[in-house]
Amino acid sequence: MIDARNYSVSETLRNGLEVCIRAARPDDSDLLIEAFRKLDPESVYLRFFGPKKELSASDVKRFREADFINRVILLCTVHEDGREIVIASGTYVRSADAVAEVAFIVEEDYHRLGIARRLLTHLGKIATEAGIRTFVAEVLPQNTAMLGVFGRCGWPMATRIADGVTHITLDLN
Repeated sequence: MIDARNYSVSETLRNGLEVCIRAARPDDSDLLIEAFRKLDPESVYLRFFGPKKELSASDVKRFREADFINRVILLCTVHEDGREIVIASGTYVRSADAVAEVAFIVEEDYHRLGIARRLLTHLGKIATEAGIRTFVAEVLPQNTAMLGVFGRCGWPMATRIADGVTHITLDLN
């Protein structure tokens, strides 16, 4: 049985960089806020479907209160100058008995290194063990990188476009 609350793996990215993919902890909120402030407005727009200058108090509260049953948050971190830095996050939130919505954000300096795919794979392992059979996601059509991650993940995928958003369904079975 996977202990999602204490999940942690080390991996090597395409460029040779060592990263840690691990469960978020309530005391990581300062790291998350710092990571958010480093994001380009375009990345924020693609993730949140609009401008967002900072994380709200409710965003931080949801982060701190992840129960790792219905809300699982994985962080991808590196060590720089002796401190841990968050460079990406992946989250799933159970929306029905066997369905969860999944979302990701990766800091621009680390794009195209396979981080979102790795986060998706680890979230999928945790989710399937927790009885989740389907991931759903909403992606803006101009977010071709994220659409590519979903398209190449290896799980059967269905898409539909409505209201200017690509709705993705991944069958984790």
